[in-house]
Amino acid sequence: MPVVDIPGSKSITARALFLAAAADGVTTLRRPLRSDDTEGFAEGLTRLGYRVGRTPDAWQIDGRPQGPAVAEADVYCRDGATTARFLPTLAAAGHGSFRFDASPQMRRRPLGPLSTALRDLGVDLRHEEAEGHHPLRIEASGVEGGEVVLDAGQSSQYLTALLLLGPLTRKGLRIEVTDLVSAPYVEITIAMMRAFGAEVRQEGRVYVVPPGGYTATTYDIEPDASTASYFFAAAALTGGEVTVPGLGTGALQGDLGFVDVLRRMGAEVETGADGTRVRGTGELRGLTVNMRDISDTMPTLAAIAPFASGPVRIEDVGNTRVKECDRLEACAGNLRLLGVEVVTGDDWIEVRPGATPGTSGASEASGVSGVSGMSGVSGVSGAEIKSYGDHRIVMSFAVTGLRVPGISFDDPGCVRKTFPGFHEEFASLRGQLPG
Repeated sequence: MPVVDIPGSKSITARALFLAAAADGVTTLRRPLRSDDTEGFAEGLTRLGYRVGRTPDAWQIDGRPQGPAVAEADVYCRDGATTARFLPTLAAAGHGSFRFDASPQMRRRPLGPLSTALRDLGVDLRHEEAEGHHPLRIEASGVEGGEVVLDAGQSSQYLTALLLLGPLTRKGLRIEVTDLVSAPYVEITIAMMRAFGAEVRQEGRVYVVPPGGYTATTYDIEPDASTASYFFAAAALTGGEVTVPGLGTGALQGDLGFVDVLRRMGAEVETGADGTRVRGTGELRGLTVNMRDISDTMPTLAAIAPFASGPVRIEDVGNTRVKECDRLEACAGNLRLLGVEVVTGDDWIEVRPGATPGTSGASEASGVSGVSGMSGVSGVSGAEIKSYGDHRIVMSFAVTGLRVPGISFDDPGCVRKTFPGFHEEFASLRGQLPG
């Protein structure tokens, strides 16, 4: 039975780096993710004057509750959304002049709601080119705190950034949220803040964060649940079995909920204290599923949807249009390249397996297995997948490639953003799954 060692969570590593930098004392992070995004975050901290010591299995960060150690810095955030949203917020709590820029891909991604909230809190923040986008400059003089209204309907990272800032303000924060997507990521943030000695209170749509700072600790980074989704999907698709240790009943990440989607489609799922196991049963049923809270796994589901016994409709994923690329259209376009019928709306995608234009595909109620003989699914053939520089598009369609010969990628190396060794690990798994 294949056991897959998934690298540390990107989301948890980024939050842990912020918390460690803000904490009083030296923090040790065990099993952090080492990828382009997290290395970029660590590099950004170094540019701001924080000491980050790195060994293969642990990072040590000297915290500075008073903020960056330098009075002026120019920070390049690469492609990292957490870097580009969290580091300016961290710098705002200090004192000095700090400029932040990012890759062309990250420059296109929105920052406006967070910028507005920071300005409402008195932060001197100026966007140098397009309003609401990088590059930006902050003239930091600490943050007093108080009440602020935030729209986090595009990204929960806006709310996470403000929550993380709360204990560093002089008076604390009271954040009223008008809309929120990917809520489980906010739960990760709150749990981690508590592990570093801070407190958060939720009163309906209002989050209350008192001042008081953070305390250094030793923190274990759990495996990345979004990354695990590709390996779980591979088991469900092939009728094989995959176990991921370290992602069990106590996991912080909401994206582990993807296995519940696989269960609904017919896979057997067992989640214990020490890990999660998924076994394919030779059946993938069609379904309609709301993935608002686990939208990073939408491409994973879209990639195996052509092999279901009926239509797969994924709803409430409008925020995936403002990720590394427009993931909703990227999935649709690539599936069409493979000969699959796909229909999309503003915030949904429907994949119609085995359908020809003008038909609705097989019925879910038919119970017809879409798994055996996958490569023979009508009209589905190999093609070069357009990655749009998005790691999740490549990793998702690698799963499709288990049943569709001839799939290749225009930019296979973009997986370095979160999992530099993905292709090697996935090839190893492939050799252990049913053919």
